[in-house]
Amino acid sequence: MELTLKIVDADGFARASATGRDETFLVYRQDYREGDCVVVEASEPGHLFLALDSAIHPGFVYIRESAYSLAVPFGDKRKSYSPNAFKGDIHRLSVRKTRPDELAQRRNLALNPWDDHANQALFPHARANVETRGEAVFAARNAIDGEKANDNHGFWPYTSWGINRDPEAALTLEFGRPVRIDEIVFYIRADFPHDSWWEEASVTFSSGKTLSFPLVKSGAAQGFPIEPCIVEWVELHGLIKAEDVSPFPALTQIEIWGTEAPGAGDRNAAVTAADEHA
Repeated sequence: MELTLKIVDADGFARASATGRDETFLVYRQDYREGDCVVVEASEPGHLFLALDSAIHPGFVYIRESAYSLAVPFGDKRKSYSPNAFKGDIHRLSVRKTRPDELAQRRNLALNPWDDHANQALFPHARANVETRGEAVFAARNAIDGEKANDNHGFWPYTSWGINRDPEAALTLEFGRPVRIDEIVFYIRADFPHDSWWEEASVTFSSGKTLSFPLVKSGAAQGFPIEPCIVEWVELHGLIKAEDVSPFPALTQIEIWGTEAPGAGDRNAAVTAADEHA
């Protein structure tokens, strides 16, 4: 797999780039400017180990399109990232193809620190029908960014998905390919008494099956093993708020544990497998 990293400015000019076979590094020796984008290009779809900033946890992701672009955050969008991220005049970026032994391991398939609203290429990807006041610190991407600190809110590392008090709030998590899942873990935001919590949450799978999970007032991980199944997306919905004076339940993190689906490298075979397990 040929891999390329680029820094592209607002006019589309590549200010720096590096290309390698299965792995490449880019050291960028300038301050980022508003309008700059970090671009990852791959010669084929596949799994990557991606580290675009030294202040953000690297992560295993799946690139489905030939290129992924992340706008360097400025202004309000910076609040959901470490204050050290994207700062300074020297930046080390890296990307490599994942190894077969890494892909065989059971892991949190929902983790993607590089997700954002505009992302259409890099998976997993989170999207929601509502986000509190449209603010970055309450965006859907925060539920899969790997940040689990949950005893406060409104700034990094206390990022969360805020539902703007909407009882019909729903969050969809797309994997970009079939995966085999066996456990769901919730981290409710727990800035009590500012926050409320949910007593129940439902998850619908791409197969059409829906499960409901009882939740309690706690900042600890609330994990639920499920019968293994092959899915391409899940939707979190049916969030039933507790009888509590606070109107502000929120989700700090959702984890979906499992492995790659057998034959996922062949999309047609994987889709067939998914149909058989529906």
